Amino acid sequence: MPHTPRKATALLASAVTVCLVAASAPAEPLGLGDRLFPHLGNPGYDVAAYDLAFTFPGSNSKPLQAVTTIDAWTTAALDRVNLDFAHGTVDSVELDGEPAAFVTTGEDLVVTPADPLPPGSWMRITVRHTSDPMPAKDRDGGWVRTADGLAMANQADAAHLIFPGNDHPSDKAMFTIKVTAPSGYTAVANGVPTDVDRSRAVTTWTYRTQHPMATELTQVSIGRSTVLRRTGPHALPVRDVVPTAHRAKLEPWLAKTPDQISWMESKVGRYPFETYGVLMADVNTGFELETQTLSLFEKGLFTERGYPAWYVESIMVHELAHQWFGNSVSPRTWSDLWLNEGHATWYEALYAEEKADRPLAARMKAAYGVSDRWRTAGGPPAAPKAPDSGQKISIFRPNVYDGAALVLYALRQEIGRPAFDRLERAWVTRHQDGVAGTDDFVALASEVTGRDLHDFLHPWLYGERTPPMPGHPDWKPVAPAKAARAE
Repeated sequence: MPHTPRKATALLASAVTVCLVAASAPAEPLGLGDRLFPHLGNPGYDVAAYDLAFTFPGSNSKPLQAVTTIDAWTTAALDRVNLDFAHGTVDSVELDGEPAAFVTTGEDLVVTPADPLPPGSWMRITVRHTSDPMPAKDRDGGWVRTADGLAMANQADAAHLIFPGNDHPSDKAMFTIKVTAPSGYTAVANGVPTDVDRSRAVTTWTYRTQHPMATELTQVSIGRSTVLRRTGPHALPVRDVVPTAHRAKLEPWLAKTPDQISWMESKVGRYPFETYGVLMADVNTGFELETQTLSLFEKGLFTERGYPAWYVESIMVHELAHQWFGNSVSPRTWSDLWLNEGHATWYEALYAEEKADRPLAARMKAAYGVSDRWRTAGGPPAAPKAPDSGQKISIFRPNVYDGAALVLYALRQEIGRPAFDRLERAWVTRHQDGVAGTDDFVALASEVTGRDLHDFLHPWLYGERTPPMPGHPDWKPVAPAKAARAE
C-alpha cells in the first residue's frame, strides 16, 4: 500500500531519529560469545585475508611500527566494525581507502565507516599502529622476547596483543606477512617465502600461507638466526630456524623431523600444509607451541641435560601432530580444545610406544587413576572450566591433555583399532582447512562405525566422573590422598 505524504514524512523522521540514536550510541567491546572467552572475536564479518607488515627497530624492547590490512566479507549490516586489539597505539584507520573514525574500548578497536555496511559487502580495513614487544600487564602471550630478537606465542587469545583482527580460531584466513629488520637479522614467518628485498641497512622478507590459518597460530621469528633446509616426504620443503651460534649442536635433533612426518603420515594421511619446520628459540617459555608450519620450541629442551631422547622426540611429534589436529582442523570454540591437545598427546604417546617401548596402556592407566581429580580441578575434557583470573592460558590443564587422550583410548577400546584408525583419517580429511567441534567428532565417529556413539562418548566428554574403561575392569580411580602422594 502506498504511503500518504503525511505518513511518509513521519516514517522518514522516525528513521532519521533511529539512525541518529544508533550513531550516538557509545562504542562497546563485542565478542562471539565463546564459552571460555566471551569477548574474543567479533560478529558481523568473516575475514578472508590478513596482510601484516612489521618493522623491527633492532631492539626487542621497543615498539615495532606495523600496518595491518584486513580483507573481509560482512555477514550482517554493520554501522561499526569491531576488531580485537589491545597492546599498541593506533595511528590511523582507513576503510576501503578512506579515513575512518575509530576508538579503543576494552580490548577492541572500534571502526566507524562513513556509511553503514550492508550484509554481503566486501571491505578492506587498513590500520597503522605500533606493536609492543614488552609484556602486557596481567596478560600472557603475544610477542616473546628471545635472547636475540622476537618470536610469537599467541595461544589462546593473544594475537590481538600484536595486531588487530578477529582473534578467534573459528575465523580462519589467508596471511601475507612482511618483516623489515636491520642487516644481521633474519626474519621467518608462517608459510613460504615469496620475496626478499635487501638493501645495505635493512632487509624485508615476505611470506605467504597457502592454507587458511587461525590468528592464534601466527608465527614471526626475528633474530640472529640461520635457516636450515632439508626435504621431507614427497619432496616436502622443511625449513628450521635456529640461533646461528647453536646450529651444530641442534642439527641432530632437526634431522629427525622428516622421519617424524613420515610416521605421522602413516597414521593419519598426508601432511596438510605447504612446508614444515622447527623454530628453536633461545628463550624460556615453559611450553612449546604448534604455530602453523613452524612450531615454536625452547632451545633448552634440546640442549639441557636430563631430558631423555625418547621424551624430546615425542614432544616434537606432539607439536607436529597439531598441524593436523588444531591447525588444519581448528576448534569451533575454545571448549573444543580437547580435540587439539587430546589428539596431539595421543600421537605423542603412541610414538613413544612404537619408537621407545613406552607402553601406551601404562600411560593411559596412570591417567585413568587421576582422571577424576583432573575433572574436578579443570572440568571434563569437552567442558573445561574457565581460565583463572589473569592467567588465560590456564585452560591448558591435564584434563585436555592426557585426560582427553584417555577419551580417545576409551573410544579405541570400544570400537576397535581398525575403525578408530579410519575415524582419525576421516576426521582430518573431511575437515581439512576448516573448523570443527565436539558434536562433529561424535557424529563422524557414529558415521564411520555405523552405530550411535553419543551415549558412549557423552559421559567421557562431559561427565564429572570418569566412566569405566572398556576392556579394563580392573582400572580404578586413585583416591585423592594416594594420588597426591604419588605426584
